[in-house]
Amino acid sequence: MAKGYLALVLHAHLPFVRHPEHQYSLEEKWLYEAITECYIPLIWIFEKLLHDDVKFRLTLSLSPPLLTMFNDGLLQERCLNYINKLVELADKEVHRNAETPFHTPARMYQDRFRRVHNTFTSYGRNLINAFKGFQEAGRLEIITSAATHGYLPLLAVNPAAVRVQISTAVDFYRQFFGHNPPGLWLPECAYSPEIDRHLKASGIKYFFLDTHGVLFASHRPRFGIYAPVFCRAGVAAFGRDIESSRQVWSAKEGYPGDFDYREYYRDIGFDTDYNYIRDYIHPDGIRVNTGLKYYRITGRNEHKEPYVPGWAMEKAATHAGNFMFNREHQIHYLCRFMDRPPLIVAPYDAELFGHWWFEGPHWLEFLIRKIAYDQDTIELITPSDYLRRHPCNQVVTPCASSWGNKGYHEVWLCGPNDWIYRHLHWGADRMVELAQRFPEGTGMLRRALNQAARELLLAQSSDWPFIMATGTMVDYAVRRFKTHLSNFKGIYQQITECRLEDGWIEELESRHNIFPDIDYRIYADV
Repeated sequence: MAKGYLALVLHAHLPFVRHPEHQYSLEEKWLYEAITECYIPLIWIFEKLLHDDVKFRLTLSLSPPLLTMFNDGLLQERCLNYINKLVELADKEVHRNAETPFHTPARMYQDRFRRVHNTFTSYGRNLINAFKGFQEAGRLEIITSAATHGYLPLLAVNPAAVRVQISTAVDFYRQFFGHNPPGLWLPECAYSPEIDRHLKASGIKYFFLDTHGVLFASHRPRFGIYAPVFCRAGVAAFGRDIESSRQVWSAKEGYPGDFDYREYYRDIGFDTDYNYIRDYIHPDGIRVNTGLKYYRITGRNEHKEPYVPGWAMEKAATHAGNFMFNREHQIHYLCRFMDRPPLIVAPYDAELFGHWWFEGPHWLEFLIRKIAYDQDTIELITPSDYLRRHPCNQVVTPCASSWGNKGYHEVWLCGPNDWIYRHLHWGADRMVELAQRFPEGTGMLRRALNQAARELLLAQSSDWPFIMATGTMVDYAVRRFKTHLSNFKGIYQQITECRLEDGWIEELESRHNIFPDIDYRIYADV
């Protein structure tokens, strides 16, 4: 019997980005990079572990926008074209770097991108098929997030906005996996009291909070973050462990900053001659990352040495052993104070593994194998597994919190982005008004009402205020927010003035095609 549990949780999310009006979109590339650098490498390790019959349990959150993009034929076709260009570039790089220190990593990329192509096509270009298979094999527990990753505490001025973000996500999950999601990843781990009752109403059993969201609960949790707590509505809250997070998240204190790992910020898209690389960057000549990076971190200064894949793999194995060693000692210590096996919850953004931290998927595989074969203290577990074994837990009221900078709502409500919320609240109020005014809309009116709901949900995405606050791609975030709010306002005016423009509604349906089965009447149930 293991003395304690470790719950590894990966949250996979990207904002809904789909631009059929452009042949090449810089923002769509976010998806293609994540597929080739993160999601497919994670699939590889799950395939290997399943093939070797390694016992493990892991929790994976797939947000509705990401599921939509995985399932979209246009984006699938464009992603395949992106992969084919990577294969072509990697073949050229092997010849260009012959008899140089970069030949070994160039060969690595050549083999890697060919494998990416094979994996992508073998699952019918739809990675949902892969993750669904791992869930059916009993290795993954897949959960959902809010419909468009809306920042729920700041939308709660209108409770219908929160309820629809949650219920829409649950319904959408059910379409792909055939059952309700057992848990929900609160966008940005952002919580405020009363959100749990909306989770309960949609059948959600658990969610995750940052550390202080549990520790500052009322009443104080007896076991801190090392056992879940129940909210008043009956939904379980699991708190993030600080120590395990820091070791993996931090580029300065954690593993990803090791000098033998690959340097993210040196890419041949910027380092090579323009005439050589121009067919593999933006058609307008804008240099972008290609994914081929030949240097290791080396040190804190600008000087970089060639990347050596073998050294990096050795470090990933060493760091996996260190992480397991630390969790073992943590569990042995906690056992002295608890009447049950302690639970360590380690949640991370999935995109860290492979994209930002190239060796991250290998580290994860090494860790899972070591836990399976090299120790008897830790058992990998999911929140549902834990609640089945330990159904009795303390009832508290968690503290308002998030996992953003300073731990509360500042990132998503600050000078660069605070202007958006009065518009979001106005939109939610008008959407409830429309749903109550037209309880049985039919034909084009019904389609317009459903599209209004889509546009409002897309405007509510937490990605737009986050980008505005961090100062990267601000123009795009502002444009996307204004576009969706403008579309919503236009539909609202056309409906209330009885002058629907059928062609425009159809164009929006085609371009912003998320949640094809949404029913606007969910806003009427207040």
